[in-house]
This record gives sequence, structure tokens and C-alpha cells, in this order.
Amino acid sequence: MIPAEMFCSSYNVEYAFIHSLQEQGLIQVTTVEEKVFIHPQQLEDVERFIRLHYDLDINLAGIEAISHLLSKVKEMQDEMNALKNRLRMYEM
Repeated sequence: MIPAEMFCSSYNVEYAFIHSLQEQGLIQVTTVEEKVFIHPQQLEDVERFIRLHYDLDINLAGIEAISHLLSKVKEMQDEMNALKNRLRMYEM
């Protein structure tokens, strides 16, 4: 796991932003002995949220909406791939 303080200093991001992402339910963090850690599996998401917020000036509500839409698109792509695979079985 990655210490949130170290992550914030490396990416030049305010710790409050990470805390806000966690409060909104966009990321999950682990607290051990009053230190906050970010899970490595969530790094890609956190980096995307940083770009959306700092580069594109999108607020947390917008980030939450975008995240929700992206997860729906991924679900639909997975479902479409599963349906294509089933269709291939019938074509043979």
C-alpha cells in the first residue's frame, strides 16, 4: 500500500483532495495507526481523478458522474463481448 502523504507529495496534490475522494466513495483507503494508505489497485483511478480535477478543473460531483458513466460503459463492453462470444458458438 502507498502512504497517502507520500503519494500527495509525489503528485503535488493536496491531501484534502484524496480525503474528499474517499468521502465521496470514489476510492477506498486504509488507515493504520492514524496513517492513510492508498491501495495500489486504485492508483490508475486516483491518477485519472487528479487529471480530471487539476488539469480539466472538474469538481468532485463531475468526477463522480464521469466515474459512474465510465463504469457503465465498461459493463456494457463486457456484456457485449460476452454476447459476441455466445453468438460465435451458434455460428459454428
